[in-house]
Amino acid sequence: MEPVKLTALPFELVARGPAGSRWAADGTTLEITSGALSDLFVDPVGEPADSYPDVQRLVGEVDGPFQLSARVSADFHDRFDAGVLLVHVDDTTWLKLCFEFSPAGRGTVVSVVTRGVSDDANAWDVTGSSVFLRISRTGRAFALHSSDDGQVWQLVRVCSLGVPANRPVRVGFLSQSPTGAGCRAVFEDIEFSTRELGDTRDGS
Repeated sequence: MEPVKLTALPFELVARGPAGSRWAADGTTLEITSGALSDLFVDPVGEPADSYPDVQRLVGEVDGPFQLSARVSADFHDRFDAGVLLVHVDDTTWLKLCFEFSPAGRGTVVSVVTRGVSDDANAWDVTGSSVFLRISRTGRAFALHSSDDGQVWQLVRVCSLGVPANRPVRVGFLSQSPTGAGCRAVFEDIEFSTRELGDTRDGS
């Protein structure tokens, strides 16, 4: 498939992972509809994975510090439907920052870090139909933030994927529907910068 070009990104987005998603882009807005029962998660409660899950995603390679943000909305129907910002290192190492449909039926900011197995941490519920999400890389660490307006950011978490600061990673977007027939997610107001965060706590 042809790479996806967005005005805000200095790199093209390339489809990785098994087929199953559909997408459309107009230069500023990206829309991804996932396939049914699609997810990228290794349950830490279950048995050790013999093979790792995979899902189709749109990503580009980035080297060094960066900030990637977008206003995310999603057509929620089933538990854990989500629009996702992603950092992907390899088949066993990735992180996700999600606008996700919780079991309580609310849109929620959720983060997942996978290093062999996944963790799963709910941050807070979102009152509106969309939320700004941002992933930043600073040195060896990744900082995850969310915002109601794209101006004032709240820290979701700071974490590591165990990779050195000079190792390139793939960053981008996906939609997931672990229990459902598919989820349509929309990414708008996309911004990208190579400026390093001054303060991971307040997001400045």
